Amino acid sequence: MFRRQRTGSVICTSCGVLVGVDDDTCYNCGRRNPGLWGWAPAFRALGQDLGFVPFVIGTCIVVYALMLIFSRGSIEMSSPFSLMSPSTVSMFLFGASGSVPVFQYGRWWTVLSAGWLHAGLMHIFFNMWATRQLAPATADLYGPGRMVIIYVVAGVAGFTLSSVAGEYFPSLFILSGGRFTVGASASISGLIGAILAYGHRSGSGMARSYAMSNVMMLLIMGFLIPGIDNYAHFGGFSGGYLAARALDPLKPERVDHLAIAVGCLAASILSVIASVLHGLYF
Repeated sequence: MFRRQRTGSVICTSCGVLVGVDDDTCYNCGRRNPGLWGWAPAFRALGQDLGFVPFVIGTCIVVYALMLIFSRGSIEMSSPFSLMSPSTVSMFLFGASGSVPVFQYGRWWTVLSAGWLHAGLMHIFFNMWATRQLAPATADLYGPGRMVIIYVVAGVAGFTLSSVAGEYFPSLFILSGGRFTVGASASISGLIGAILAYGHRSGSGMARSYAMSNVMMLLIMGFLIPGIDNYAHFGGFSGGYLAARALDPLKPERVDHLAIAVGCLAASILSVIASVLHGLYF
């Protein structure tokens, strides 16, 4: 599957029209190196999101399983919302964010790692389901590279706001900063923000309607489900919206966006490893 095509035509990775394998620029959308030097067919075989969804789901499941193992029997089973929840010690070890890790222990990198951790069976199931729904849709609008950038930036924004709120802001009704906070929902909220940004930038009523229906779902969940980190959702949504506007979905995705996306994913995985190494030191 991963063989380079050296001659003939390939499909532009941005707009989907046929271009020459060695063309410098796509005649339709203006993307530079639209055939990715002959590697475009191999990447397109991974899907529109270039395999991002399987990567996220697989990585989150592996990290969740390791957290359960390191919990050493201290696994919460008392309620449906906390069923199969790893211990607080295990979540801290693998990179939970929040006011305690960030401000008391100086683990600032956990704003990157926390999005790969989950606090229970229902938590990981619904977050992975939402990722499966929203990531390909966002990749259709922005391209896979910019989608990954938005996903990671939104997670950082969400957990930064939640950690700061947990340290400095008073609790107000459903708004309460996280002392310990984990989950992919901050990044997922960012994908919703990106779809709304596309609707505003392009004038697409369908994109705006789809995004707002997801915003309403987030708000309902924030009211009804205990333990929801609404600061992380709001920060993720805002971060995703602003990142999406800066990346401008009406312009073609560039090769450097893919390179930045790979860097974002590498930094995220390294942050989990750094958390474990730092946690074992304690």
